[in-house]
Amino acid sequence: MIVNVYGTVLAATKLSRSVDGDRPTGADFIDIRALAAHLNLSIGTVSRALNGQADVSAATRARVTEAAQALGYSPNQAGRSLRRKRTSTVAFILPLAPDSIMFGDPFFLAVLAGVQTVIEAAGLELVVLLARAEQDALAVLQRHLSRGIADAWILAATGRDDARIALLASRGAPFVTLGRSGVVADYPSIDLDFEGMVDVAMAQFLAAGHERIAIITSGPNVNFSHIVTARYEAALRNAGLAVDPDLIHVGRVNVAQCAAATTAFLALERRPTAIFVMSEAGPVGVYASLRAVGLAPGRDMAVIGQRMTPACAALDPALACFEVALGDLGEALGRTLLSIMKGAENADQAEPRLWPMTWVPGGSVGSPGS
Repeated sequence: MIVNVYGTVLAATKLSRSVDGDRPTGADFIDIRALAAHLNLSIGTVSRALNGQADVSAATRARVTEAAQALGYSPNQAGRSLRRKRTSTVAFILPLAPDSIMFGDPFFLAVLAGVQTVIEAAGLELVVLLARAEQDALAVLQRHLSRGIADAWILAATGRDDARIALLASRGAPFVTLGRSGVVADYPSIDLDFEGMVDVAMAQFLAAGHERIAIITSGPNVNFSHIVTARYEAALRNAGLAVDPDLIHVGRVNVAQCAAATTAFLALERRPTAIFVMSEAGPVGVYASLRAVGLAPGRDMAVIGQRMTPACAALDPALACFEVALGDLGEALGRTLLSIMKGAENADQAEPRLWPMTWVPGGSVGSPGS
């Protein structure tokens, strides 16, 4: 089997005979040479039979297939990859997010499960390559590309100016991104509908009578932060309200930083009455900061979060936020990538897409001074 350890693919094939000499022991496997010797056939005949070649009789193919199953034959994937110049492997480069791990956020696990369903049904393997936050994302991809470990790629956590996209495009490698870049265009991607999310959140705040609305969002290299901030400012202007830079926090959005941003908002002479938190676990910090000074979320400060996570689901009052069909999103990523791998006739399936998010009402949205 193929084992992935921080981006290194290891293939092992070994032969261990039992007493009667016919069957491998334990979890060991025989290779094609041993299978051919057992059947008294040439390696070439066995290989063609296993690959369904027409020049091998149906009887021989059946005999080879039955013996392969009975004896535990395992193809030497490394050798096959060298001969075919293919690995039959899709690589998903996944960022390690400390807050997501700490608070049990299943986002990427659920997406991966969806991707794996589609990829494995196509007879391909899915490997996950973990990238730590402090690592250079381009260098990580370059290293894995040089090793030739995958035929196609899925990139997550796309940056505002993401050089990985240009690199894969220049290599002609099939790929799809979970997220958009603000600089590169015309590449296959599926991103959350952040525009729609902001429109709904701001409409909820404005309908409740809020005019001093703050926002907490990620740093300048995160592309969705630019999308969200621009949409937030447009919503204020469309409502006839001024944009106050003091009510915009752009930077890290872990629990501690969201708590600190909330404390800074509360120290303003004209503090906000509502906060929109573009962070997976950040609302936990916002609630804690409000309660530390005797304020109640929902009553004294309206709060809307980005997405329902296990940590946010435990908040009281219930957090108003959004839900995503993560498994379906993963399957869509997988199907998009397969369509690209199949060629130009499926190019229409590889257009950039926005993935819908569903509004989840909660008690954290009240009227000013309620």
